[in-house]
Amino acid sequence: MHKEDIITLPNASLRKKSKRVKFIDDDVQKLVANMVSATLDWEANRSHEIGVALAAVQIDDLRRVIIIKNNFEDKTDQTYQVYINPKVIKYMGEIEEDFEGCLSVMNVYGKVPRHNKVKVEAQDIEGNTIRVTAEGFLARVFQHEIDHTNGKLFVDIIKDKENNFYQLTKDGQLEELSYEKAIKQSHILR
Repeated sequence: MHKEDIITLPNASLRKKSKRVKFIDDDVQKLVANMVSATLDWEANRSHEIGVALAAVQIDDLRRVIIIKNNFEDKTDQTYQVYINPKVIKYMGEIEEDFEGCLSVMNVYGKVPRHNKVKVEAQDIEGNTIRVTAEGFLARVFQHEIDHTNGKLFVDIIKDKENNFYQLTKDGQLEELSYEKAIKQSHILR
């Protein structure tokens, strides 16, 4: 798959809940391979961004599968962990605001409040139950991707926070967007 296979708002699928995966078969393996290839193709076309993670719904497949990059700091590491039927089983720590972007929300970033520590339960690609305690950025990534499986995007969390929308400049810096001009009437809040 390619970056063009990643759906973006206002595609209605992004607002739908994904279905639980009952069996991990060749079709699920193919889904994961497609998710990884689409994410890497997207990342290859971005000089200042990394394809950190993806939910299956973002390639228009409503199954509860997410992938998360193994190394957020190294763009040459193109490996991902797979989490099937992921769910947050415990929110912990403080709620902190930090920046998030999304491959399905074109050219908009947001300052989003999230718990800085979570416990997640999922299945790995072999079908084994795994539990992960994630902190900091990884905790944020899990919450963002699990939200996708529930039909929720980061813009839904901050829709009433007019000063929390940003865009990436050509030199890789974030600058605040005018809520009135760029967001309020935009398709991203519908």
